[in-house]
Amino acid sequence: MISISPKDISTGRLHGYLLGAVSPRPIAFASTVDENGDINLAPFSFFNVFSANPPILIFSPARRGRDNTTKHTFDNVLKVKEVVINIVNFDMVQQMSLASTEYPKGVNEFIKSGLTPIASEVVKPPRVLESPVQFECKVKEVVILGKEGGAGNLVICEVLRIHIKEEILDKNGVIDQHKIDTVARMGGNWYSRSNMGMFEVPKPLSTLGIGVDQISEEIKTSKVLTGNDLGKLGNIESLPTEEEVAVFVSKNMEVRKTISTFEIEKKHTLAQKYLTNGDVLSAWKVLLAKI
Repeated sequence: MISISPKDISTGRLHGYLLGAVSPRPIAFASTVDENGDINLAPFSFFNVFSANPPILIFSPARRGRDNTTKHTFDNVLKVKEVVINIVNFDMVQQMSLASTEYPKGVNEFIKSGLTPIASEVVKPPRVLESPVQFECKVKEVVILGKEGGAGNLVICEVLRIHIKEEILDKNGVIDQHKIDTVARMGGNWYSRSNMGMFEVPKPLSTLGIGVDQISEEIKTSKVLTGNDLGKLGNIESLPTEEEVAVFVSKNMEVRKTISTFEIEKKHTLAQKYLTNGDVLSAWKVLLAKI
C-alpha cells in the first residue's frame, strides 16, 4: 500500500485519486439564472443530501484546477440565490454530459443539450422536464473552501418544492430504485447505472460540440434515435464533409443498401448501431448519406 500526503502531489493527481476512490457519486444537474435571467445548466458530482428536517442538499461547483476560474453556476448562485437540482437517470445521461461542455457565458445549455426547460413553481431557474425528480431550492449559504484551483464551494440548498414523475413510483407511492434508473459518477470517464452497473461516457470535447440545436428536425424527431443518441451526435466538433460521406458510402455496402430503401427509420437504426459502438463520426456519415 502506498501512503500519500496531499501536499506532496499535484492538485490534478489528488483530484483523480479522490474521484476514483469516493465513488459512485450522485449527480446534481443544477439549473440557475444570472441577474439578467440568462439560464445555465450544468452537472456536479460533488453532491449529496445532508438533512431531511429541514431538507438540505449540498453540491460544490469547484474552481477549475487548470486556470483557477469559477464556473457559471457558482457565479449565478452568488447573485440569484435559487437553484433547481435535477436528478439524472440513464435515459438522459448523454445529454447531461453534453451540457457539461464549457460553452461561453450566455449560451443556454438547455438548447445545446436538447433538454426541455419547464417553469418552476417557486424559484426562477427552470426545471429539466426529462429529469425523474426535480428539487426547487433556495440557496441558504455558499461556503468558499479556498481561493486556489481545485477549491470547492459548498452551495447549501434548502428544498422548497419536489417534483416526482409518477412512473418511477411503486404501488405504495415510494420511489422504485429500478424504475428511477439513476446514474452516478466514478473516476475518469466511468459512470455507474444504479440498477445495472458500470458504463463509460467519453468526456465532452475540450473544443465545443455543435450541440443538439444544430441537428436537423428530421433527426431530432426520429422515432428511433433516443435522447442519449442525440447527446452523442451533438458532442462532435464539426460534421463530416460531403466528400468524407461519399467515400464512406462508397466503401460500405450495408450503408448503400440501407439508404437505397429510402426508409428513414432503417437509416436511423443503422446510425444508432454505430452510436452504440461509440463511432459517432460514422453515425453522422450514415445520417448525412444520400443516394
